[in-house]
Amino acid sequence: MSEALLEVVGLSKAFPLRGGLFGRIKGEVKAVNNVSFTLAKGEAFGLAGESGSGKSTIARMIVGLAAPSDGAILFEGRDLAGQVHGSGRDRAVQMVFQNPGSSLNPRRSIGQSITVPLEARGLARADVDQRVARLLDMVQLPADFATRYPHELSGGQKQRVAIGRAIAAEPKLIVLDEPTSALDVSVQAKIIDLLNDLGRSLGLTYLFISHDLSLMRNFVTRVGILYLGRLVEVGPVRKLFDTPAHPYTRSLIAAVPVVSDEEAALKPNEPVVDGEIPSPANQPAGCAFHTRCPHAFAPCETQFPDVVRLDAQHFARCHLLAPDVSKRVRAERQTTKQGS
Repeated sequence: MSEALLEVVGLSKAFPLRGGLFGRIKGEVKAVNNVSFTLAKGEAFGLAGESGSGKSTIARMIVGLAAPSDGAILFEGRDLAGQVHGSGRDRAVQMVFQNPGSSLNPRRSIGQSITVPLEARGLARADVDQRVARLLDMVQLPADFATRYPHELSGGQKQRVAIGRAIAAEPKLIVLDEPTSALDVSVQAKIIDLLNDLGRSLGLTYLFISHDLSLMRNFVTRVGILYLGRLVEVGPVRKLFDTPAHPYTRSLIAAVPVVSDEEAALKPNEPVVDGEIPSPANQPAGCAFHTRCPHAFAPCETQFPDVVRLDAQHFARCHLLAPDVSKRVRAERQTTKQGS
């Protein structure tokens, strides 16, 4: 792997839980709990999980919109964890938000929105219009869109503008927070193709956050699976699809829609999990997934699982993956089947 651009080390975020007549702090909600991962320069890394898993909270901490409760965010070796809106990341780290309509100022023309980061970089006024036209071309929009306003554009066009505004700052890292979830499927594919093209031509590094694993398959190189604020599995995207190790990962992949019998045959034989993800304010003891896991057994209810390394780049947290445990559980279940 090439040199690290971003290192997230033991990142945690807790929000105060208030109650009573005077809103006193009664406890805390841990939205993110001891998360660590690394992005190499030029890499596209994905964070996947259901709503409430902590994906967007991690994104907001990385771009400086929220301060971590604990941990480090190392960007080119500099710790940005305490710098909310810090100058250390203002240009180098940019974000593309989920809803392009709300991320663009309706009172500004498209050209004015893209001009803001150009002027912040100190670009001469005489060069701004030419640069705006160039950026619009890079995101596959006509130059005359500079005079239009957000309400005149479709959802896909607005997201292209948001991407153009992000690359105007000449960043090294772009955080993509569900950038296609508000778009039609046909438009999603075009936006992903655009991001791939820009990544190659500009040497960008991406952190791609989504609940949709099927989108990640053809975009990222590695994926981290989040459940209730913790990483339960991290590995190369092909390995996660071909040999998912954690029951939660297998359930997510089993739920991915397919269009042919061949694709269906490649999916893991795993039931789709029932119910909703528990509240971060009332997390289960032990392995947080045990309340929904079809394979849960006694230790899952009380003991937090250790990391099991499956190879140099692939690890998961699950009691069933520990060699001594998995053998014993398989033997016990086989005995139970024979007895019945």
